[in-house]
Amino acid sequence: MRNFLLLLKREFQFFWQNKILRMLFIGAPILYGVLLGYVYGKGKVTDLPIIIVDQDRTEMSAKAIQMFDDNEVISIAAVLYDQNNLSEIAIEKEANCVVIIPKGFQKMVFTKKYPEIITIVNTANVLTANYASSAIQLCLGTLKAGVQLETLRKQGTPEKLLQEQYEPFKTTFLKKYNRSTNYMYFLWPGVLATVLQQVLLLALALSFASEFENKTFIDLVKRSPSIIKMMAVKIIPYMIMSVGVWILYLLFAFWFRIPFFTNLGALTLVAGIFVLSVSFIGILVSILIPNQLKATEILMIIATPSFILSGFTWPLSQMPIWVQSIANVIPLTHFLKIFRILSVENGTLSQTYQSIFNLIIIGTICAILSYIALYFKKKSVLKSDL
Repeated sequence: MRNFLLLLKREFQFFWQNKILRMLFIGAPILYGVLLGYVYGKGKVTDLPIIIVDQDRTEMSAKAIQMFDDNEVISIAAVLYDQNNLSEIAIEKEANCVVIIPKGFQKMVFTKKYPEIITIVNTANVLTANYASSAIQLCLGTLKAGVQLETLRKQGTPEKLLQEQYEPFKTTFLKKYNRSTNYMYFLWPGVLATVLQQVLLLALALSFASEFENKTFIDLVKRSPSIIKMMAVKIIPYMIMSVGVWILYLLFAFWFRIPFFTNLGALTLVAGIFVLSVSFIGILVSILIPNQLKATEILMIIATPSFILSGFTWPLSQMPIWVQSIANVIPLTHFLKIFRILSVENGTLSQTYQSIFNLIIIGTICAILSYIALYFKKKSVLKSDL
């Protein structure tokens, strides 16, 4: 028994001496607990952007807009007076719903012609779509009841008969993009993109770290004096293999009948930029941490919470600013936004330029840092070889 206790003590000592293992086992639960607490801390979404198309411009339509503005769940991103370029504006404003108040709305209400307010719900994100549409339904229901009572009172209808009278206007909700609110359509692309980012990071964590550990880096330096060439040699194989993964994902989409083939050429181009950006993060860590296991563990810490922070399911706008700052340096955040615009919302490539630019910035900064770190590693190994 004493020997068993000594062995247990020995194992605890090994654990405590391993800084990376100690950081993972103790630090990761604390880090993720705090991070997730702040991400979902509000417990509900507020200020979801919506667009109002007020074709009536009357006192009644103004009252409806005021009700929307007073609701904490939704926020009016724009008030338009026609439907020109409506789809483009909705993507630009990241609108969860578009409410269309028809021309002659007030007049038709007063003349009992039963007008219709149409709400187009963006169901690309099932969660925000449900919140926004419920808030709009509540506002329109309140407006409907108020208009009904006010109109009937003006007509001299007895109070006891008010609730038995006509409905002043009709409300229709139209789902757009993921019309069936299929949860697989909503979640599937985000998870697969996350998997691609994670396998790239974990694989590239070994790229230079394995060379340093196996003492083969000097051989690589002698065979390839160019630092850019060394970096290219490490990245290009994964770029090529990523093409295979991309084709596999397309086959999955065919097999499971997932309708994400709009703007496929543009999306494939952006996916290449995404892979390149992720690859530079991977080799940067691999150069800075010359140990395969430690480099892998560090990149696991980066990769694991990336889907939660990406804003794909829970909106970035609902997270604290400092969490948004972390999310914005993760390539997955920008790629998933581009994916949603191009493949789900049928947007144009020009509407994704800012996100593409962000991906390029992340990749460029990591490439420059990788180059500098590799330059000093090369200089050090050549000096020691003399």
